[in-house]
Amino acid sequence: MELSRKSLLAHSFAELQSKEEYLTLSSSGLSPADRMLSRLSEWFWNERLWFPQGLGWKDLEDRDGLVYAKASDLWMSLPLALGFLIIRQLFERTVAIRLAAALGVKEKVRVRAEHNPMLESYFRITNKNPKQADIESLCKKSGCSERQIHRWFRRRRNEERPNQLKKFKEASWRFTFYLLAFIAGLAALIDKPWLYKMEEMWAGFPVLTLLPSQYWYYMIELGFYMSLLFSVASDVKRKDFKEQIVHHVATILLISFSWCVNYIRAGTLIMLVHDASDYLLESAKMFNYAGWRKACNYIFIVFAVVFMITRLVIFPFWILQCTWVYPVTVYPPFFGYYFFNGLLFVLQCLHIFWAVLILRMAIKFLPGNDERSDREETDSEDDEEEEDETKKRTAPAKNGPTQNGHSVLNNNHHRKTE
Repeated sequence: MELSRKSLLAHSFAELQSKEEYLTLSSSGLSPADRMLSRLSEWFWNERLWFPQGLGWKDLEDRDGLVYAKASDLWMSLPLALGFLIIRQLFERTVAIRLAAALGVKEKVRVRAEHNPMLESYFRITNKNPKQADIESLCKKSGCSERQIHRWFRRRRNEERPNQLKKFKEASWRFTFYLLAFIAGLAALIDKPWLYKMEEMWAGFPVLTLLPSQYWYYMIELGFYMSLLFSVASDVKRKDFKEQIVHHVATILLISFSWCVNYIRAGTLIMLVHDASDYLLESAKMFNYAGWRKACNYIFIVFAVVFMITRLVIFPFWILQCTWVYPVTVYPPFFGYYFFNGLLFVLQCLHIFWAVLILRMAIKFLPGNDERSDREETDSEDDEEEEDETKKRTAPAKNGPTQNGHSVLNNNHHRKTE
């Protein structure tokens, strides 16, 4: 009986306390939406989610002249991202243009499609690559010949394709950053023990002091990837456009999260591994756009080897092993442990996806070509196709009736360009 009374009193006290908290929030003038955001903020910053048991945010407070990473530091990445966008425009209009001229990259003059409202409406709404039956229907409606329809759609598609110069400028900008970032990252980590023995990245975790080199390495990398995300709408759209978006978002989340919970040592290693091969790929693209096939092929071979070693060997078997397997021998797993490794597994899936593309290029013996670029169509293709169709229609029948002619893609790679 006495126990039930105590239970009842305790329950009543809990209800009273919850009512007092509600009245406090209500009296402060917070709207329901603000109260929801307040509770969401309290849940998000709950140290039991992000730290092992017995550790928390108080362990990362500056003291005795020691500085630790803080979430508020991430605001620095926004002005850096804006600065990168400005620097990129200046770089592409000055350095990249001169470099393109030195390598022989020229902006190709394209013949614009004549204004035709009906064809334009079909192009934008229905299909950019109409089939033969649609071509015949458009001929009847517009009064144009099949050759004119083919040529109009070809020129209209070319208008939406980025030219070689634009792709070269983008590649040269990324090459410059990735190369400098890799050199800076290597200089910042060359004397750190966790570069040679990765278990050292967890020594003393999470009470790990912040070094100036780590601060700037993190902020510059985060600012650059944010600038890539901001400019993705205006950049050349590749076949792996969606994968690039996922990569940028996952990278930004990974960098931000690892900073907030002081996974900085692991984060610097991950960024260094990624920068090790990126600048090689961008340089191969630059030589490809310039038409330097042999140089492109040699660089691509080096890139493929470095990519496979860093992304498919070092990253999963060294870094992931040290973030997924080793930490549970030191402390019990917690939500932040699963969240951090979940982002790393997303990156690893993207690595496998891109590795397949690289292998496909190697199998086709075309390492100098950009797998994600579209080949520009020319009017001469239409002339050759029409000649082939004419020959088929006028040739005498052998072993049967003459075949009906259809527009097909000619695979001759030695055609004249426009």
